[in-house]
Amino acid sequence: MANSPIEPQYFDSFDGQRMAWREVGEGRPVVLIHGFFSDAETNWIRYGHAGVIAARGFRVIMPDLRGHGSSARPHDPAAYPPDALAQDGHALIAHLGLTDFDLGGYSLGARTTSRLLATGADPRRVIFSGMGLDGLTSADRRGGHFRNILTNLGKHERNSPEWFAEAFLKTTGGDPQALLGVIDTFVSTSIEQIEHFDWPTLCVNGADDDDNGSAAALADALPDARYVEVPGNHMSAVVKRELGQAIADFLAA
Repeated sequence: MANSPIEPQYFDSFDGQRMAWREVGEGRPVVLIHGFFSDAETNWIRYGHAGVIAARGFRVIMPDLRGHGSSARPHDPAAYPPDALAQDGHALIAHLGLTDFDLGGYSLGARTTSRLLATGADPRRVIFSGMGLDGLTSADRRGGHFRNILTNLGKHERNSPEWFAEAFLKTTGGDPQALLGVIDTFVSTSIEQIEHFDWPTLCVNGADDDDNGSAAALADALPDARYVEVPGNHMSAVVKRELGQAIADFLAA
């Protein structure tokens, strides 16, 4: 299943931008959102996570975020208002008529999940993956890092974090100008809001991943969360089979 092409489907979002999603499997819907510089294919399909989850009886719905993948990549700054990614998420949920579903994401996908929760989404269960507490409460924590990458392409020291991020960007065919716009959409979620996220939640993170702060601290701040550690750092944990397995086990419990 991981190697089978899954063609995108499209809908018009809140401002008319054409957005893409892919899905696989049948059963209970779970919306899974990818990370920055990535896309649904890279984050969830290529390494088998979507297939593992679908095999447990789930309809896995995977949007491409605005500025990423097969979704619209506008260059107009007006296309990137604060919380645009959450608005796109709400538009997809409404387009698909989802009323009883699960929701989660990796890295920026996890931050987008938090913004969906803060603005009215009401899933059964929640997954925060590749995300720590600081990454939600301080959305600009990594903004400068990514702006530096995107505005200095080809100039980063070999084997530096910036160099590896640029190499990943090349593999996904990312649009630097659109991705700079995406940074402007980032919105923090207050600790007070997080402490009221009382959905059953999985916080699953690489053992060596502290890019977005402590995932264990995020689990501690949430009323009903469990913390699961998988091998790897922020870039490598997402390719480990343990990530998809942990999500599948949580959703199927």
